[in-house]
Amino acid sequence: MKKLQILVADDDTAISKFIQVNLKARGYDVIAVGDGKSALEAIESNEIDLIILDIMMPGMNGMEVCRTIREWSQVPIIMLSARGEESDKVRCLEIGADDYLTKPFNLAELLARIQTALRHHDVLKTPSVTSARLGDIEIDFAKRSVARHGQRVDLTPTEYSLLQQLVLNKDKVLTHSMLLQKIWGSDYYSEKEYIRVFIGRLRKKIESDPDRPGCIITVPGVGYYISSTSDNS
Repeated sequence: MKKLQILVADDDTAISKFIQVNLKARGYDVIAVGDGKSALEAIESNEIDLIILDIMMPGMNGMEVCRTIREWSQVPIIMLSARGEESDKVRCLEIGADDYLTKPFNLAELLARIQTALRHHDVLKTPSVTSARLGDIEIDFAKRSVARHGQRVDLTPTEYSLLQQLVLNKDKVLTHSMLLQKIWGSDYYSEKEYIRVFIGRLRKKIESDPDRPGCIITVPGVGYYISSTSDNS
């Protein structure tokens, strides 16, 4: 069985070494680089299953790298930063990151975040409902594909998991806590900004007018649902 390959991009050699040693001990293949340009080169020449990407790197910083990767790849990305401000976290999620981890962090926390990101990337068990249609949006659960007006919509694994949960529970309000538990797991209980940002990312990709959504409906202070009367045409 092929080992999963993780790219670690961090110019802090001590942290990079810590991550490498522990991931290799758990059966992962690891490629380590110390700057943004090298990170992009590594992604282009290797089959990377997950990226651990530090924000502050020489030359091209982690946010620029993340934004560039999202132009052509949906590989899971976990951002690292010594800054713990919510604004930094939200900005990283908005440009395409799947998760955000503040330094210093412990090994158990890192491993849990990796497992969550990889779980989204795995092919999930096909639900009993094989397909769904929301206005001009078509979802094929068997193929894990989404199309709008017949054109493929590229979703990250996390975006797809979120959309799937909403669609399979059409007309049911899913609270912030329910979505966090379903999509990210039990370690995530207070990161409501994750839900808000990922809902925003989904709306930009599937709504005719993301500023006036007709598909993914907000219930203020509670959560979100998809209406059976959705019409995105």
